[in-house]
Amino acid sequence: MTSTLGRDLTLYTVARFALIGAITGLLLLFNVPLVFALAVAAVLGLPLGLVLFRGLNQRVTTGLAERNAAARTARAELRAELRGGSGPAAEGDAS
Repeated sequence: MTSTLGRDLTLYTVARFALIGAITGLLLLFNVPLVFALAVAAVLGLPLGLVLFRGLNQRVTTGLAERNAAARTARAELRAELRGGSGPAAEGDAS
């Protein structure tokens, strides 16, 4: 299984920044000051990005959960190995 977490996370981050840039540009067309336009775009971009990029957000969340589960398993195996106990890693070495 090939992990696409890095690609998905990069796409999601770029999409969120692009959304903030688009909102800022739209507000600048109406002669809103730049700092205020950026602040409003950041506030509006957070919930709007969650709605507009829901699929990409799900893929990133799933990828992070899989990575955390793998890290948790590896950490448990390492602890069992260091203890010298009968964890999953120790059972695999006995055969």
